Amino acid sequence: MNIFVMMKRTFDTEEKLSIQNGKIVDTDAEYIINPYDEYAIEEAVQLRDVHGGQVTVLTVGDEEAEKELRTALAMGCDQAVLINDEELEDGDQMTTASLIAAYLQDKEFDLVLGGNVAIDGGSGQVGPRVAELLGIVQVTAITELCIENGKAEIVRDVEGDEERLKLDLPLLATAQQGLNEPRYPSLPGIMKAKKKPLYTLDWDELDIDENELETKTETIEVFAKPDKQAGKMLEGELQTQVKELLSLLTSEAKVIS
Repeated sequence: MNIFVMMKRTFDTEEKLSIQNGKIVDTDAEYIINPYDEYAIEEAVQLRDVHGGQVTVLTVGDEEAEKELRTALAMGCDQAVLINDEELEDGDQMTTASLIAAYLQDKEFDLVLGGNVAIDGGSGQVGPRVAELLGIVQVTAITELCIENGKAEIVRDVEGDEERLKLDLPLLATAQQGLNEPRYPSLPGIMKAKKKPLYTLDWDELDIDENELETKTETIEVFAKPDKQAGKMLEGELQTQVKELLSLLTSEAKVIS
């Protein structure tokens, strides 16, 4: 099987970020592989081990993303690709999807995997957009995946329930928590990763026009959520508490008019 895994470099969930002049300041933040992408990497490696073939991990970003790509190689991927977008102005999910699709359009593959969402933006758009641009089937939030006789048997999470599907390859799927348990890179894996190929290409080496990469969205405002306020305890008879609650919901919370 020939499998590609889309990976994003994100800041660690434990990091405390600040906002200055409407922008997130992440200069000193520690960066990691997006946790949902780790499920995709693990699934790809397990499928490769069973069916043979090759796993290629790819990302869009600057040269600093090489660290996370090497981590993915240490987890078991065979090779890595960095699409360098440093010369582009700030893009959005459509920009990223367009670059990935342009890279994949002339490649042969059975499966494209990625995380269901990225923990920094949480839009979940890149995977489905890549599939749409490539004209292939896409399934989101998968929690089980079995490949047999050129078909994929999939279980996907649907808001607390599950949906079972049987689909032909090739397809794109995004991984939900619970799909597997991602491995930690072992010392032998880290040593092997240093010798595995990591290819870098600039975005303008792809068959894509810069106009197709223009941002399709506009950020109006970036702000931190307000500090959590202490709750209020209502006392007295039940009828009195109900009246006070309705008053608070109307005058303070403003959720009732």
